[in-house]
Amino acid sequence: MDIILFLVLGVGVGVFGTLVGIGGGLICVPIFILCMSEGGIYPYFHTAGQIAGTSLVVVFANALSGTLAYIRQKRVFFNAAIPFAIATLPGAILGSYIVNRFSTPMLDLYFGIFLLIMSIIMYWNSTHKPATDLLELPKDFQYNRTIGIIASLGVGFLSSIFGIGGGVIHVPLMIYLLGFPVHVATATSHFVLACSSAFGVVSHYMLNHIVWIPAICISIGAAIGAQIGAKISRKTKSKVILTLLSLAMFALGLRLILLGSAH
Repeated sequence: MDIILFLVLGVGVGVFGTLVGIGGGLICVPIFILCMSEGGIYPYFHTAGQIAGTSLVVVFANALSGTLAYIRQKRVFFNAAIPFAIATLPGAILGSYIVNRFSTPMLDLYFGIFLLIMSIIMYWNSTHKPATDLLELPKDFQYNRTIGIIASLGVGFLSSIFGIGGGVIHVPLMIYLLGFPVHVATATSHFVLACSSAFGVVSHYMLNHIVWIPAICISIGAAIGAQIGAKISRKTKSKVILTLLSLAMFALGLRLILLGSAH
């Protein structure tokens, strides 16, 4: 029964994670904390490192599968994807070591605050700024590569600490700071996620942070869901994607803040 539930969870994580370009860690981490840590329904995890490490395995499977689908659709902007991915790697490795200093209640509280702030920013932007539904970049498109690379260093660090893959930061960064169309940002973010999460997974594996039964089962479902999410995204308006992401982030962030404060 656990395996079936993990597979179903993985499909849901894969569809939503690929649709909004976040890799699914935004969903996995709160579920792991609420239901699968000590005192939960399925107590698989005993440390914050195990939660982050196992979630990052799912993020990698989701991101790799989604990236392959987006490459086939020719929506990944490699001019930005490659330097951004390289820039995330040092932070991803460092974050996997820093997470050992977090207790689970601390992870609840800090991750919740982080989600709440990001959700408010994204919701305001999605309702006050027009979002383009372009599936390809204009021929004269330009962006500030330096800002993107500097921000990517921080993205890799935060993604490895929280086990979220960094897409929740990278997508709004590319849309609002660098001027990417939403659909191109989600696809490019997935490529970056696949690279940074791979290094994060290796680091967490070396630190024995990965719980393999949920990691493998949820990852299989996430890989399948990613293919579905990539197809759905072509028919989904950008504003809908951003609104869904911001509302989900707000609800989960608030719940985790309350949980962390209670401890």
